[in-house]
Amino acid sequence: MSHGASSPERSADSLADTFYPLFDYLFDEDGDFVADVETKLAEARMPDTVELYLSRGLAVGVLAGALLWLLGTLVGYVLFMTGVIEVGVLIGVPVPNQFVAWIIRTFKIPSLVVASGLVFGAIGFAIGFGIVVGIPYMRASEREREINMLLPDAISFMYALSIGGLNQLEILEAMAKADDTYGEVAREFQSIVQETEYFDTDYRTAIQKRALETPSDELSQFLTDMLSIVNSGGDMSDFLDDKKDKHMRTAKQQQEMTLETLELFGEMYMTLSLFPLLLIIILVIMSMLGQAKESMLYATVYGLIPLTGVGFLVLVSTVKQDDPGDGYLNPSDAGDRLEASTGAGLLHLGLIETYVGEFSIFDRIKSREGTFETVELLKRPHIFFREHPLFILGLTFPASLVLVGNAVWTGAAPRTFQEMVARPIWGTFIYVYVPVYVNFLPLAIFHTWNVRSRQAVISKLSDNLRKLSSANDTGLTLLESIRTVADTSTGKLADEFDVIHAKVEYGMSLKAALIEFNNRYHIPRLARTVKLVSKAQEASSQITAVLSTAAQASENQDDIARERKSRSRMQVVIIIMTYLTLLAVMAILKVKFLDVMAGLASQASSSGGGAGSSQFGGGIDTTLLSMLFFHAVTLQAILSGFIAGYIRDASLMSGVKFAVVLPTVALITFAFI
Repeated sequence: MSHGASSPERSADSLADTFYPLFDYLFDEDGDFVADVETKLAEARMPDTVELYLSRGLAVGVLAGALLWLLGTLVGYVLFMTGVIEVGVLIGVPVPNQFVAWIIRTFKIPSLVVASGLVFGAIGFAIGFGIVVGIPYMRASEREREINMLLPDAISFMYALSIGGLNQLEILEAMAKADDTYGEVAREFQSIVQETEYFDTDYRTAIQKRALETPSDELSQFLTDMLSIVNSGGDMSDFLDDKKDKHMRTAKQQQEMTLETLELFGEMYMTLSLFPLLLIIILVIMSMLGQAKESMLYATVYGLIPLTGVGFLVLVSTVKQDDPGDGYLNPSDAGDRLEASTGAGLLHLGLIETYVGEFSIFDRIKSREGTFETVELLKRPHIFFREHPLFILGLTFPASLVLVGNAVWTGAAPRTFQEMVARPIWGTFIYVYVPVYVNFLPLAIFHTWNVRSRQAVISKLSDNLRKLSSANDTGLTLLESIRTVADTSTGKLADEFDVIHAKVEYGMSLKAALIEFNNRYHIPRLARTVKLVSKAQEASSQITAVLSTAAQASENQDDIARERKSRSRMQVVIIIMTYLTLLAVMAILKVKFLDVMAGLASQASSSGGGAGSSQFGGGIDTTLLSMLFFHAVTLQAILSGFIAGYIRDASLMSGVKFAVVLPTVALITFAFI
């Protein structure tokens, strides 16, 4: 098995070895480019040496270049040698004699074929080599983004451990094990711990090395400052407290910059989305003058509009404002029992899976458990779909195919392009709106329900953490504080605190109860809070300062989320208003322009017409243009919906509800005009 898995790696390494002489010839091993790539490989945590990696990149580039060279030569031969493209005078410079003219005529077309092959080959090499070289840069950039986003909470975590009594080495080890919550920040500390454990390096040297190799300048500065505290014997708790406050302010400033960039993108979208509309208007006028082809209109509606929308979506995705991590805490941290019961459902029945095969009684229990889970799912399918919204597509997608297929089979839907032009509203409703409503409407409902049910638990998180801190400060243990807050508070979190207390009363450890509670909702922000509290309570039940730190971190997240929600709401309004403006212009264009032109054309044809009327607008197909207008606003509506959702919540799923509402507005508008 391992032989098969490692054979692609061996073949890639042998390919890199083959091209190493080319690397040695082209690049200076001590040059800036090689050194920069080597730095990025380290920052991206990619294990290859720079010589091997660049040799592999050259191999990919040469293979891609050779492939495109063959393709380019073939294309050149087909275009020039077979006469598809007539080759006339290329430069127009007079030649001195007939012999030179004969040479030019003889080698002109072969030279064009060779040149096209060389151009394609150069493009192929640039693409192949460029992609390979660009991978470590992209990975390092993605790691830097995640580290910078998680660093304030990671420092809060370290501060909580410090005031909980852990020494410097224990803090580093705890941070290294927290990769389920702190992701790339924890992996940076894993490198420090591994250096000290396996390479016999003292942890000061390991910290210094990681400060030089991390892709994040902020983490590098933090590690450098921490090293100075370690070397000078300063108070680590005070240092972490100061850094925690500093990085929380930095997080707010970074959020401000992100929101300003998104505002700029919102203004760009206003211009970009109006460009296809202006182009359509110009093409319609040129069509009336007989100067434009219908293919240009098709390309604008079915090509330019989708490309503009998808391109803008890709552009917005480069300025992410999501919360890194999946929100799940590692259940093995709370014992094997919780790990075995995690993810229970129809495919994995939980704890019983560990005992199946030992005795027949366990097999019967598994069978009964499977039956029970199936019955529960059939009794309350809406709860299952609330927890797993995408699964609803397993029902709605086949249903939409059946509905559209039945409409085509019975002849209710247009079967030809001419029928679609004759009945554009009805045909588009069958082929586009029915799948959109059948698939997107249930998905939007269950996704919104899922998000609201999960977000309800953190709506009062900051207040309840403050209450926990106050209760713990009076001398109550953490468990007693949880019960007190549950009794004196309202809301979903208070109910969950009640459940946590009951579980611990019946024998579950507090850490296991906290992890189980977190994994039920799997919100990254909640996971970081639970991780901080559960780790701190292992050392002591008096963790007032830790709870205050958790509350402060949560309040900082509240401020960031509130600002983001307020600013992104304005961007969503701009996108929707831009779309409604476009829809209004298209509707007015159809009513006041196309319908009038159709009336004038019919009057001219009935009265015998004149030469002028037949030349200006006589050949325009108003029914076809009406269909293209309707398809343009429908496509724009769906794309604008997904863009609005992504800007609002950094999730395409959030745009599903907009992608249902906006096309409906277009459908109603065009149905009544």
